[in-house]
Amino acid sequence: MNLKSSAILIVLCLPAVIAGKSDSRELASAERKFAHIETNGRSSRPNPAPTILTEAEVNAYLASDNISLPAGVQSVKLEGDDGVVTGNTRVDFDRIREGAHSSNPLLSIVVHAHGSGGRGQVHVDSVSLDTIEVPRFVLQLFVDKFLKPKYPELGLDSEFALPDRIDMATVGKHERTIVQK
Repeated sequence: MNLKSSAILIVLCLPAVIAGKSDSRELASAERKFAHIETNGRSSRPNPAPTILTEAEVNAYLASDNISLPAGVQSVKLEGDDGVVTGNTRVDFDRIREGAHSSNPLLSIVVHAHGSGGRGQVHVDSVSLDTIEVPRFVLQLFVDKFLKPKYPELGLDSEFALPDRIDMATVGKHERTIVQK
């Protein structure tokens, strides 16, 4: 599975907790399911049976060496519940900005995410640094100055084509469902 496909699926699948060593049974199950999604997506007639990923499976996948988090991102925790995703992480801005000083704040992001009709949608509800909510206009300035130049398709409200012939992706309580057509 390519990095873009993995990233999109991770955003839509969103696990509960990412910390410590991954459970090898859950990791193996996640790897099989992601491989199935990729193979099924290459089929001329994909099997439309839903692929259900548990939070533990996606958690194990993200905690493994399969995903490289950006330098400075640590202690990641993601939770999903009925279309709403909350992500919490410690960010070492010294490592991100190489040499500037930082207090290593806790970053929290809440988004709504879903996919239908082969399109994924992500809406950023809020971002907080150490429990202080960042005003939306400041987030928009950050996106415009730092993200858009490198990733023009990203924004606070993003819509994109789903990879691997995914028709629908939903975030539910403790499981994520992928349907391909």
